[in-house]
Amino acid sequence: MEKRIKKGKASQVLVLGLDGSGKTSILNSIAANKGKLTTTPTATEGVNAICINNGNSKTEFLEIGGSEQLRPYWKMYLARALAVIFVVDSADHSRLPLAKRHLHQLIQQDSVLPLLVLANKQDLKNAYHITDIHDALALSEICENRRLFLIGTHVTKDDHDVSSGILDAKEFLAQLLSENSATIT
Repeated sequence: MEKRIKKGKASQVLVLGLDGSGKTSILNSIAANKGKLTTTPTATEGVNAICINNGNSKTEFLEIGGSEQLRPYWKMYLARALAVIFVVDSADHSRLPLAKRHLHQLIQQDSVLPLLVLANKQDLKNAYHITDIHDALALSEICENRRLFLIGTHVTKDDHDVSSGILDAKEFLAQLLSENSATIT
């Protein structure tokens, strides 16, 4: 964990996942504390960064696009990260094996980095249940030395409401970052 210690009170959380998984929508919901902010899907071409100030600390969420061309760059950002959020589309069954492969390749780069897997789009009719996502991603194979959490999420249609899964993810991140704040200062 030594390599993640930085001066100041900033911390960085990587937001990764295949293209179309809903990373940007989730990130916007976390940052704005609102439901869906856009109605059209967007593809992040490169990096999307959002900073959230919580009094005396600052958290930078760094979303890296999930297209095939950008996935090789994910590992370059691990050294500065305090945690990784990995977003999967629970309704895109055919791409879960690809998501599993990239997730496992990524986490081999760092054996202790905390991981929050968000099984997104749980509101869709054909979405896999969270236990099916756990099995499809073979999460039991990767949680030996790391903190791992799997939360079902969806971005609400209403601008004013945030789903309970998003609130749970925010609570987990706040707890994780506050636990690590003693090692950051």
